[in-house]
Amino acid sequence: MTQDSGHDDTHDNTIIFPGRRPDLPAGPIREAMTAGGTLSAPELLERAVRTWFPGEVAVVSSFGTESAVLLHQVALIDPATPVLFLETGKLFGETLRYRDSLIERLGLTDVRSLRPDPAALKQADADGVLWMRNPDACCYVRKVEPLERGLRPFKAWINGRKRHHGGQRAGLPLVEYVDGRAKLNPLAGWSRDDIEAYFERHDLPHHPLEADGFLSVGCMPCSDRVAPGEDIRAGRWRGQEKTECGIHNRPRPAPAAACGGCG
Repeated sequence: MTQDSGHDDTHDNTIIFPGRRPDLPAGPIREAMTAGGTLSAPELLERAVRTWFPGEVAVVSSFGTESAVLLHQVALIDPATPVLFLETGKLFGETLRYRDSLIERLGLTDVRSLRPDPAALKQADADGVLWMRNPDACCYVRKVEPLERGLRPFKAWINGRKRHHGGQRAGLPLVEYVDGRAKLNPLAGWSRDDIEAYFERHDLPHHPLEADGFLSVGCMPCSDRVAPGEDIRAGRWRGQEKTECGIHNRPRPAPAAACGGCG
């Protein structure tokens, strides 16, 4: 099926191997790492879902302000592609309702909500305010560990990070190789204008909080409105050095340290 790419990605051909360059396993992962960086977003998604990793690739989506673009492109290829959604217990109600509306609108049939392990959550965050004491530990128990569990059946995963988000994402490649999996960033080179144009062309609904100044939406306690002229993610963990939740840079606090002695 021919898709609307909305952007010329063919120049984004860098590939990242965190740490020492590994020996790539023969087969689809090696092919993805070799050819993936030369493809447009729709081509990369088509190959990943239908050719390289059929039944073994998942999309990880926050159902945030830009998520509809990637989800729409995946739904055009195969609406049964697994979509992993981190239900942290701290999300805005608007995000949950937006998720439900996009699932219906796009016809997604395999959206999986990943929740924190109840025992780990009770030990680490019994009073529900770990985000105030140790936001890295909160993200670990509510996002990083659940995603690690959710990704176990898959050889590859797709996410919606983009270079225009800035920070650690400024040099983002189209394809990475992390923890034995191919990690695909098909929209890495898309600008904010590219995203907005795609929303308009396909009449996609916006996240309801975007009109209220939330340009990047995560958990409610750690998301703030963005002032005119600020970076799109300036409202995340406002006033802290922290800029990522950890599913991409993977902080790993020890369980005892995670709760700051609260257990």
